[in-house]
Amino acid sequence: DYVLSRTRSKHCMSLEIKTFSNADLSQGWRPGNNAGGQSLFKALGHPQTARRAQAMMDTLAQSGRIAVYDPTGMINNFHAYYDLTQIDMAGYYVQRVEDLGAEFMGHSARPLTEISESGADKVLVLLFDAARILAPLSPVFDALDWISLDEVRIDDRLLSNPRDYLDPLNFATNFALFRDRDSANGGDGLHTRVATANYWGFHGATDPALWLCLIAEDGTILAEWEEPLPAPNAPVVLDSRDVRKNQGLEDFSGSLYIHAVRIKGHDVVKYALDIFGEDGAALSCNHDANAWPADYYAGMPAPDQDETLHLFVQNSHPMEIPANVIGLGRIGHDELVNYDKPIAPFATAAIDVGALLPATRFPDQIEITAGRYFVRPRYEVRRGNRHRRIAHANVERTDLKPDPDLPALGKTMGKGYIMPLPVLPTDGFSTVMLPTPMARDEKSLPVKAVLVDGDGTQRGEKFLGNIDRSDHIALDIHDWMQEENLELSAGHGHVEFLYDFRDGGDGNGWLHALARIEQKSSGHRAETIFGAHIFNTPIIYKDEPQSYINRPPGLTTRLFLRIGHHIGLETMCKLIYPASLPWHTKSSTRVQLIGETGDTVAEQNLEIACGGSAFFLLSEMFSTAELENTGANGYVLIRDTSCRLFGFHGLLQSDKSFCLDHMFGF
Repeated sequence: DYVLSRTRSKHCMSLEIKTFSNADLSQGWRPGNNAGGQSLFKALGHPQTARRAQAMMDTLAQSGRIAVYDPTGMINNFHAYYDLTQIDMAGYYVQRVEDLGAEFMGHSARPLTEISESGADKVLVLLFDAARILAPLSPVFDALDWISLDEVRIDDRLLSNPRDYLDPLNFATNFALFRDRDSANGGDGLHTRVATANYWGFHGATDPALWLCLIAEDGTILAEWEEPLPAPNAPVVLDSRDVRKNQGLEDFSGSLYIHAVRIKGHDVVKYALDIFGEDGAALSCNHDANAWPADYYAGMPAPDQDETLHLFVQNSHPMEIPANVIGLGRIGHDELVNYDKPIAPFATAAIDVGALLPATRFPDQIEITAGRYFVRPRYEVRRGNRHRRIAHANVERTDLKPDPDLPALGKTMGKGYIMPLPVLPTDGFSTVMLPTPMARDEKSLPVKAVLVDGDGTQRGEKFLGNIDRSDHIALDIHDWMQEENLELSAGHGHVEFLYDFRDGGDGNGWLHALARIEQKSSGHRAETIFGAHIFNTPIIYKDEPQSYINRPPGLTTRLFLRIGHHIGLETMCKLIYPASLPWHTKSSTRVQLIGETGDTVAEQNLEIACGGSAFFLLSEMFSTAELENTGANGYVLIRDTSCRLFGFHGLLQSDKSFCLDHMFGF
């Protein structure tokens, strides 16, 4: 069923939409827009817009000859979503002189001053807020029959800033992989839980809500509804079992489209995602999907011999993904396998990776050609006949080049970029880690691994070499400790991956690594991947150290830890205090138990050594009564105003299964 291509172009055939540009950040950082995304593609691809835009295109197709006025260079974005070959195009007109001569569908761009000579029956104005913007151009447009993109606007009640339609706050959207398959109905007993908090209320939003659209696996819309958000900082939970009951649905699998409306301060929808099975054999935790589709993803490891791997592609647009656009291949190797089936608008496809790449085995790493058709994908691994886990790939950057200043950065920034990954208590868990190339032009990874005890003491260092892109090296932490007789006095610790240029090589600051952690008692596994940052320095290199809400260096922490006692599971947390330069000797960390009203139910203080880490179970931090007082959906806020911590959250079902992923902040 699959087509094997043994050549690949340098870049895939991508949708001509603008989704992310790192330059967005350098043009002027502002709170809430730290994802670097663009709002136009979200505005054009919204489910409400999709319905209205198709109706508008049907009208235009029956309206005679159509001139297109494109003052902001939107036409390729619009055409990617809504095929302009459906209309009889009378001409293409622009406002900027520098755009003259551009070509679209055989038409050369002409100045707006000539539009009255087009002979068009109607003008399609590619603008939102058109009446206000066109008012100064009344000598031109008063004589024309025109229609604008305001015909396809979403409902005004969903807008945070009605005066500026493309304000990023109007399109704080995201996708969640959402499934509910009850074993009583013959399903596999999987349920999903999305957890977050009303952090928009913290920024001053007084009437925020979530507009939600549940989309089936085949792309059909199952339900649309609005969930009012609770008090500022209060927990927000979307449980698939409740959704199915409240919406009167049968078992489902697909996407939950989440749109935060009437918000302030933060245009990114962040959440923790738990997928769990009724028998305990399926347990995964994950997080938000990155709201912008990318050209490539990487960081998905191949399965072991006893594992099967499926990649979930959530089509994030109201148009079909053509056959042979999505491709998979081993990082650093030329062979690319294309998925030869189309995927319907907004549909979800589970692609059998083993059928496409039968010879790949861990620690091979797989690169995904995506063409900007879908947000950061999840993948599911089944081990044997019981265990299943879900993790995510990461964006592989196309805009990064080697940074020639990195080899000398240590003179001023100490360790510089640090990629920390957890070593959970070694009596219960084993860990394998993989450095991962995450930029298309990254030819090698000059990297070393440093093993750090919980108290911040360095216990060992291993130079992994200037790893070629095609070499996939797994570092088994247990074997390393055995070989070098290393011990962790705390019983746990972490590994820091750092650039090391002793054998040459290049770096770009986008250093990634993946951890695959196994519970010894059950054989259940979890995987988590993240990228490096510069941590806890008073001086700044480019946009590092990063912060969620403050300008760099922004040395503070506000991490969300969802808790599992509501579904009968223990909650575990690993907090790492990485420091590129020496900083506060101890952290001043507050672990706050937040109830359903957003108030603090209980609080504990925690001190973490600079460069060290802490590990705790929530039941050891708070009493049963305190946990019960959070209500059905409480959470934990990790707060520190003295340093930035990096955290990992997990759930534990005794010795049957567990899950782990990195935490998010807001």
